[in-house]
Amino acid sequence: SILGAKGKRVQPPWSPPPRTEVPKLYLYNSLTRTKEEFIPQNGRKVLWYCCGPTVYDASHMGHARSYISFDILRRILKNYFKYDVLYCMNITDIDDKIIKRARQNYLLEQYKEKKPSPTQILQDVLTARKPFLAKLAETTDPDKKQMLERLHVAVSTALEPLQGAVQGDAEGAVLEGHAQLLVEESKDLLSDWLDSQFGSQVTENSIFSTLPKYWEGEYHKDMAALNVLPPDVLTRVSEYVPEIVDFVKKIVENGYGYVSNGSVYFDTAKFDAGDKHSYAKLVPEAVGDQKALHEGEGDLSISADRLSEKRSPIDFALWKASKPGEPSWDSPWGKGRPGWHIECSAMAGSILGESMDIHGGGFDLRFPHHDNELAQSEAHFENDHWVRYFLHTGHLTIAGCKMSKSLKNFITIKDALAKHTARQLRLAFLMHSWKDTLDYSSNTMESAIQYEKFLNEFFLNVKDILRAPTDITGQFERWEEAEMELNRSFYNQKAAVHAALRDNIDTRTALEELRVLVSQSNAYIAGRKNAKLAPNRMLLQSIALYLTDLLKTFGAIEGAEPIGFPVGTNGQNVDLESTVMPYLKVLSDFREGVRKIAREQKVTEVLSLCDMVRDETLPELGVRLEDHEGLPTVVKLVDRETLLKEKEEKKKVRADSSYICQDRSMAKLAKMKIPPSEMFRSETDKYSTFDETGFPTHDADGKEISKGQTKKLRKLYEAQEKLYKEYLDSMQNGS
Repeated sequence: SILGAKGKRVQPPWSPPPRTEVPKLYLYNSLTRTKEEFIPQNGRKVLWYCCGPTVYDASHMGHARSYISFDILRRILKNYFKYDVLYCMNITDIDDKIIKRARQNYLLEQYKEKKPSPTQILQDVLTARKPFLAKLAETTDPDKKQMLERLHVAVSTALEPLQGAVQGDAEGAVLEGHAQLLVEESKDLLSDWLDSQFGSQVTENSIFSTLPKYWEGEYHKDMAALNVLPPDVLTRVSEYVPEIVDFVKKIVENGYGYVSNGSVYFDTAKFDAGDKHSYAKLVPEAVGDQKALHEGEGDLSISADRLSEKRSPIDFALWKASKPGEPSWDSPWGKGRPGWHIECSAMAGSILGESMDIHGGGFDLRFPHHDNELAQSEAHFENDHWVRYFLHTGHLTIAGCKMSKSLKNFITIKDALAKHTARQLRLAFLMHSWKDTLDYSSNTMESAIQYEKFLNEFFLNVKDILRAPTDITGQFERWEEAEMELNRSFYNQKAAVHAALRDNIDTRTALEELRVLVSQSNAYIAGRKNAKLAPNRMLLQSIALYLTDLLKTFGAIEGAEPIGFPVGTNGQNVDLESTVMPYLKVLSDFREGVRKIAREQKVTEVLSLCDMVRDETLPELGVRLEDHEGLPTVVKLVDRETLLKEKEEKKKVRADSSYICQDRSMAKLAKMKIPPSEMFRSETDKYSTFDETGFPTHDADGKEISKGQTKKLRKLYEAQEKLYKEYLDSMQNGS
């Protein structure tokens, strides 16, 4: 027996399947300019520092490029790859730009409050224009020169009317109007001039904190509107001055800093000479670029006396002795303020310690800002790994030009949000690589809008399918080959998305793979409907849930709905769909029943009313009904503006087609009016001789027309005879 042959029966040996390699995440690291395997220093914990805004003006789309892109990367690392991320960001609220702008705003307001006469304003603008024109003449940077030339044209255009009015002894009101316009157009010139005259007399520290406080508030509002998550830790320079002083002291103690005339500078040569140190790890080829170094030091810190304090032109300020008209804090070296680069080092060091996993910022911060941060931090901590992975987002351009506050070439985030939704902007960013230049154009935004529509239609179709009535067991349907095939595609596309995200978080490829998945799902739905069969609910639900979940991970969907984009405006109840859909379904079913009877009884008035409900009434309420022959009506909740736009487009198409029909009718009538005897006589480039009926017998060269050609022409002639007869008959009947 079997028992006898084997003795006591036991479980057979078991062996696990062959181990497959777990795919790794790779990130483009600016420290090596290549994709590197991402290995956090401490298990799955990720310490991340990101350079935040310098708050002296409105945030623009160039800033949004960085903040939205890092928000996407952060969300994916945290919610997709499941890393435990601590995200720290700074607010730069002490800086040369802020000091200068705050002083200029204050002095210009004071100037306006004195209510200078139109003649005085004219005189002051002409005086202020002299240093401005000198600056314009010596500017070589093409973008800056173009910006200054635009300003020059605007000021000159505003100057002429006031000069004319003053010379012509115009009335007071006319003079005042021209003068106010000139002040508005010349505010940059006047501010610079006033600052050079009286800037050193501005001593009240609160003037320098009011401006950044206001713009920081505006920045946070913009980020909330863009659905950018707030940082886990936010550090302000103004709150970390004691830590900055201690940080600088340690660098000096370690031998990498020196005091000169009340300021403290970083000794790049001493640092670079150390065995384990290297200056300018990110952009070594930029060392000695005086233009970049001066921009890094700030407008108020590049005067001849300041530059002469340094041992080497490539040394940079850790602590700046405050001049009159600048805010100041106590330090061992006297009254002063922090250098720009030291701020990030001290704040990041305070929160994240001697080494972090990721440091992020815009591409243009690599040198000197980030290279100087690295040098002074590694000088402070005496290590060579303050940052393990440096991530830099690409520029944002408008029509190929870099967007920049200093060049006055920018679109504010508020302006952008007035034209497009936060989701559309984010989709545009997701459709491009985070590290490459992105051109902000109508084409870029149109691609994002079309992608959003494409996804939304799929979500609405799936929701409609899931609303079809069924009992609890009926929702589980048998799988045929079509379902097996779609499910294979689903798994393949999920794998492709995962591969894309592992490859430097390539959201562009990921979105294209999602497009393929939706196209395959749409083809499956269409195939089932053509066969008058219901699509498989559970399979489509799984696909829609996966898409929704991924888009939530990317920050492109807010809200708790399990499937698709939220319906309704922010002020409405988030659960609008589940509230109104049962009523809409009742209305749709009732309308369908009425249409069926009206068709059978041929009651066209009722059919017209049903069409009016679909085409006129419901779109005003944000509801789209789609009638399909032999299938239930599809009900979709779409925002009202989109539906009204669709309605207008349909009207335009109908109007255009009626014009085409009209044009065709006019062309046909013109052709009908031609007697057959005249139809060929005008074609002298083709024919030279005709018979008595106007039929051609010889071509333009005098050769007799062939029998085959005559046959073709005879057909055209007879067709024209018929048309002409129709025309004569219609004229006799008076139509």
